[in-house]
Amino acid sequence: MSLSIGIVGLPNVGKSSLFNILTKKGVEAANYPFCTIDPNVGVVKVPDSRLNALAEVSKPEKIINTTIEFVDIAGLVAGAHKGEGLGNKFLANIRECDAICEVVRDFKDGNIIHVSGKVDPKGDKETINMELIFADLATVEKRLDKVRREARSGGKELKIELVILERIFKALSDGLAVRELVFSDEELLVIKSLSLLTIKPIIYLLNVDEKHDGSDFFGVSDPVIKVNVKTEEEIAALPENEQAEYIKELGLEESGLDKLIRIAYQTLGLDTFFTTGKDETRAWTIKRGSKAPEAAGEIHTDFIKGFVRAEVIAWDKFVECGSEARAKELGLMRIEGKEYIVKDGDVCNFLINK
Repeated sequence: MSLSIGIVGLPNVGKSSLFNILTKKGVEAANYPFCTIDPNVGVVKVPDSRLNALAEVSKPEKIINTTIEFVDIAGLVAGAHKGEGLGNKFLANIRECDAICEVVRDFKDGNIIHVSGKVDPKGDKETINMELIFADLATVEKRLDKVRREARSGGKELKIELVILERIFKALSDGLAVRELVFSDEELLVIKSLSLLTIKPIIYLLNVDEKHDGSDFFGVSDPVIKVNVKTEEEIAALPENEQAEYIKELGLEESGLDKLIRIAYQTLGLDTFFTTGKDETRAWTIKRGSKAPEAAGEIHTDFIKGFVRAEVIAWDKFVECGSEARAKELGLMRIEGKEYIVKDGDVCNFLINK
């Protein structure tokens, strides 16, 4: 399954620098507002040590990671929803993303201009969040006007939609993000077409310097990641085989990229399963709680209908055995049916009726 994250924030907070590190694409990251004129899109391989361990056993011709698409949106400012700065056309670029990564500046550097004249992480966060709320208000109000007219003579579905929209409109008017509300699966289907910005999961990335005191100022339940983007640039500049050692020398457990991807997977409720053999060793992304036929469907949609059974083993057990044949000989590869819920780290062989 494809996964995309929209990177948003005020100008000069480190968005494009972060994007450069994530994608290793040469996107300009100049010291002035609005240097990102169009959204930059980059597809990044998801690092996974389990994939490499499996490949050591299977010796495949190809190793294929899962991927995440990052979309770097031009810097937003107060009034963006009304066309201030480069206007709200850039907000539309986020609507198709699965989640939002909001970069907030918490580093001091007199050589880098702050659009409001001072470093204020909490205020900057509120500015961006209110712009997303205002954009959603405009979307909901437009739909609400239409549904109110049609509901007078329309059917039950329109009246149900009206109740949902009025609830959302009130929450947004009170300054609440839509993700703070609770919806049933049926209600989510009703509002899906609106592509609301504030219903998307959000991850705050606090761009800090070496003097940062460890606080985040936010007091939010959403994930907050502290990353020194300058340090991440140093890590990314090294050859890949030297990066892990440098990360250890810095006293870090993982790179900012790994941290962001891990938190994104957790936030979106995603898991990874593997297929491995002489042709390829590959990682696949699924929604947590997916049953075996749904997982097989990630390989090919026809596999859902033709699913018969799956051979399953945990990745670490597979590596311990040293081969698929040995895993079968030891009885560690289980046979699972259509109701089996695929777990993170499972290695699967799917038997399909063609």
